[in-house]
Amino acid sequence: MSDIAERALHTRAARSIEALHRSFIDNLYYVTGHSLQKAAPVDLYTALAHTVRDRMLERFISTADNYKRSKARTVCYFSAEFLLGPHLGNNILNLGLWDNLAEAMRRMGLDMEAILQQEQEPGLGNGGLGRLAACYMDSLATLELPAIGYGIRYEFGLFDQLIKDGWQVEVTDAWLRDGNPWELPNRQRRYPVKLGGHTEKYSDDNGRLRVRWVAGTTVYGVAFDTPILGYGVVNVNLLRLWKSEARDAFDFHAFNLGDYYGAVDEMVAAENLTKVLYPNDEPEVGKELRLKQQYFFVSCSLQDMVRITLRDLGDLARFADKFVAQLNDTHPAIAVPELMRLLIDEHGLRWEQAWDITGKTFAYTNHTLLPEALETWPLDLFQRILPRHLEIIYEINQRFLDEVRMRFFGDEQRLMRMSLIAEGPHRRVRMAHLAAVGSFAINGVAALHSALLKETVMRDFFELWPEKFSNKTNGVTPRRFIALANRPLAALIEATIDNDWLRNLESLKRLEPFADDAGFQTQWREVKLGAKRLLSDHIGKTLKLSVDPDSLFDIQAKRIHEYKRQHLNLLHIISLYCRLKNSPNLEVTPRTFIFGGKAAPGYHMAKLIIKLIHSVAEVVNHDPQMRRTLKIVFVPDFNVQNAQRIYPAADLSEQISTAGKEASGTGNMKFSMNGALTIGTLDGANVEIREAVGEENFFLFGLTAAEVRQCLDGGYQPWPIIESDPELRHALDLIDSGLFSHGDRQMFAPLTGNLRGHDPFLVCADYRTYLDCQDRAGEQYRDAEQWTRMSILNVARIGKFSSDRAIREYAEQIWKVVPVSVAGR
Repeated sequence: MSDIAERALHTRAARSIEALHRSFIDNLYYVTGHSLQKAAPVDLYTALAHTVRDRMLERFISTADNYKRSKARTVCYFSAEFLLGPHLGNNILNLGLWDNLAEAMRRMGLDMEAILQQEQEPGLGNGGLGRLAACYMDSLATLELPAIGYGIRYEFGLFDQLIKDGWQVEVTDAWLRDGNPWELPNRQRRYPVKLGGHTEKYSDDNGRLRVRWVAGTTVYGVAFDTPILGYGVVNVNLLRLWKSEARDAFDFHAFNLGDYYGAVDEMVAAENLTKVLYPNDEPEVGKELRLKQQYFFVSCSLQDMVRITLRDLGDLARFADKFVAQLNDTHPAIAVPELMRLLIDEHGLRWEQAWDITGKTFAYTNHTLLPEALETWPLDLFQRILPRHLEIIYEINQRFLDEVRMRFFGDEQRLMRMSLIAEGPHRRVRMAHLAAVGSFAINGVAALHSALLKETVMRDFFELWPEKFSNKTNGVTPRRFIALANRPLAALIEATIDNDWLRNLESLKRLEPFADDAGFQTQWREVKLGAKRLLSDHIGKTLKLSVDPDSLFDIQAKRIHEYKRQHLNLLHIISLYCRLKNSPNLEVTPRTFIFGGKAAPGYHMAKLIIKLIHSVAEVVNHDPQMRRTLKIVFVPDFNVQNAQRIYPAADLSEQISTAGKEASGTGNMKFSMNGALTIGTLDGANVEIREAVGEENFFLFGLTAAEVRQCLDGGYQPWPIIESDPELRHALDLIDSGLFSHGDRQMFAPLTGNLRGHDPFLVCADYRTYLDCQDRAGEQYRDAEQWTRMSILNVARIGKFSSDRAIREYAEQIWKVVPVSVAGR
């Protein structure tokens, strides 16, 4: 490197206030083309983002060079979603530049916090699956583990949620409208992806029978690279997302013939592949697009991994020495036959060697116990889109079932249950089975979930290969969800113990002796009240609704789904409202009930729950009698940015899913990390959170998973429970009466009718214990000292639920990868 280049590099990487000030002004001028006086808010954001990115890229390049030299085994995290959240604040935190940048902005009369709010949240994920992937990428870099995240660069996210007359309305999430300063287009990494067509058999030059896939069409995947920075280390890992495009963007010949639309037909069809996160798959074309999306990103990623293996090791026989690939649920399961195709058809390996490599490469994380949520594809659709892969799957299945026959002699029912192909009038390809057969490891995401996985949906596979199964309880990154989301709490923790806790969350145990310290309790309550005031201000500005920050903030913020039971929460609110109407002098703890979450566009019952939340809120919030006791708020468009406002403000965290239905949950961890107490069932990671924080610091109610199964197997009927509980019956009757729907008795009939006649998620069965538990929580909140003590202990004992712990377990027990430290600034 020349002296001039060296000086330029050090100038762009310098960390002093003066250097940051200079970089910001330079980027404002040379990147956005504006002076400080004429810059719009988005220009200020862009300049600040480039100022921070400059200081990441030296580390990014250095890390890539280090990893290449070390020839270390690399983790490839395959995920259809990466719900990253805003980059800027997280990168400033991880670089350790917060104070210097804030001061540099202040000297220019700018508010860094206001600039941070200008960032468009990347529309690359939807819920827990994508947020888990983002947390794991953060921890992989922080733990200095070589890793690449592979996924799709969606042009539009799932949707932005608006509320009109209480109903969810989906609008386009055009997150790229102002560009994305964090991604680096990498056109050198461009791979062809075949679709459709047919296969042909032929003999190669050595006389071997081979198969050639003659594609119906070919699209191309182009890499867009995002640096993922570790905390307190130099390592910067790679998130590589694929954008689809046509071989040629423009057909000049068609244009000259006057076919102006035809000139761009190929480009439009190709680019549609990565247009939208989770297109509606109810119509056939939606299913087809989903399958194409999944295959597209998997094929690009594996071709990239093949290239790197040949570059670094020169021999595909060592592919599994170079890479281990984690399948984040079944969306990337098509990777199993695709790697086989690449090794056999493209590179000439024999089946046995290719299968040995494939079986040593993939590990599979299961995220659901709901049989209907285990992904399957219609066989005819699969054959039309991926004819060669279906042939490979047939061969895998035949060899696999032969193994099952030998192990479980004469058990034909087991063969049918375990086959990769579901037989019947409409044959389907079972992707979870494919992932299980093609992976060397299978894990659940919470202790209860992993146990139930082995007893229910994966029981046959566990009985065949018990050594494949393990539990890896989910975790979340404390960098984003404490240090960034709740800076006052992070400052209090650092002042009390030390600043190492962000890399070793178990050290929060050192807060325990302070749980009974009156002075520390006072500071703790001030931090919580400050967070509640910030959320109250946000609600006031965005919803024109006044809430009391001194009230108990009772929050349920997560995807809207019947098994998550937002309607159970609502039944409690209605019952509490009735109690106060009937006994105006009843002593209750003032509460603000806060909801947040999106419903899938085609999920009518979930959308009806959102409407009911708003309808109950309309009545309660306008009742003068409730002014000082009850308030209901729905925060629209729940995403990472809004979550960072909500988690720190919660007093009570609602984790009330039907036991045995939630795989793990991670919102429960984020709330608890910020000092909220949990009211919940023994479901998912709730079980382990309760064990960790102490059962006396957790509000438990409801049936256990075993009791739920027993109840449902015994022919559960909700009607006798409703008839024997006057409050439950009255709450349902009030909904049916039209009180919350301006006299329309039919509006919520599908919801109440389902609860009265079927109640598949046992809302009625858990109603009474839930109300009793809520009464205990309300009473406990009035004892400020005891509540604060419980809150402190929740944080002090939450260290297990860091994503760093989870990633260490994956690295040591599944992936067999070791850290590679990168030296530098």
